[in-house]
Amino acid sequence: MSWLTPDVIDILLAIGKAIVILLVVVACGAFMSFAERRLLGLFQNRYGPNRVGWGGSLQLVADMIKMFFKEDWVPPFTDRFIFTLAPVIAFVSLLLAFAIVPVSPTWMVTDLNIGLLFFLMMAGLAVYAVLFAGWSSNNKYSLLGAMRASAQTLSYEVFLGLSLMGVVAQAGSFNMNDIVNSQTHLWNIIPQFFGFVTFCIAGVAVCHRHPFDQPEAEQELADGYHIEYAGMKFGLFFVGEYVAITTVSALIVTLFFGGWHGPFLPPFIWFALKTAFFMMMFILIRAALPRPRYDQVLSFGWKVCLPLTLLNLLATAAVILYTAQ
Repeated sequence: MSWLTPDVIDILLAIGKAIVILLVVVACGAFMSFAERRLLGLFQNRYGPNRVGWGGSLQLVADMIKMFFKEDWVPPFTDRFIFTLAPVIAFVSLLLAFAIVPVSPTWMVTDLNIGLLFFLMMAGLAVYAVLFAGWSSNNKYSLLGAMRASAQTLSYEVFLGLSLMGVVAQAGSFNMNDIVNSQTHLWNIIPQFFGFVTFCIAGVAVCHRHPFDQPEAEQELADGYHIEYAGMKFGLFFVGEYVAITTVSALIVTLFFGGWHGPFLPPFIWFALKTAFFMMMFILIRAALPRPRYDQVLSFGWKVCLPLTLLNLLATAAVILYTAQ
């Protein structure tokens, strides 16, 4: 086996790491769908899923089997190619965004010097999935939901990127490893608290999660832009939403809570515990907050969050210039 040189072994190990990390992200997203229903049942004083397996432990397996064997029906009035492409983009875009997240000092899919810019690019790509789904379905409710989603996402992505510029300015790099290493002595949650708040708000909006789930409002739009989807195409949208939550939670941990840093436990354990905490916060937000009107969502983004983000960036720049003197 002369071809099995050290360079080839390094490449194979890197590919193996990437596959393992991305499969774990998908598994976490799938498990969160079960955890959300159980926790919502607890919060709302009801049982939740408890029929399949002991205490409902096999509900996730039952859901996967049901989704896989459902008829994958495509309405005859759709644009078939774009209709099929939309859920793939929705699933893949934010899954690939996880590639820049360092799980431990040695475990990450890729170490990009423009890591944060790659995340913003993938988050922007997810808008196309929503637009494609709404337009290709040839359904007025789907199109209205897609227009809502694209306007909301573009509005919140403006300060999604700006909220991270304070972190970038303090670390002096877009590289995620450099940002984590800059938090060895002090997590960014303290000097960048307002950046953390606005990034969390924008992250919930980008994931189209409650209370920013107006694109899928059942009372108004009959489930929004994926109303015409069934089978595994709908499954990709469904799992993609939870993969997006996992990715955003991991980014919050990496950017503001020291990443893998922590005492006593191995680095990846600290990273997993912190990420799981913020994933549970997404569920708590869904249970605790009402859904505002669509105009209130956009007004809140432009009139409250964007000015707060700009003030945070201005204050960060002033502190950096003052301490550099």
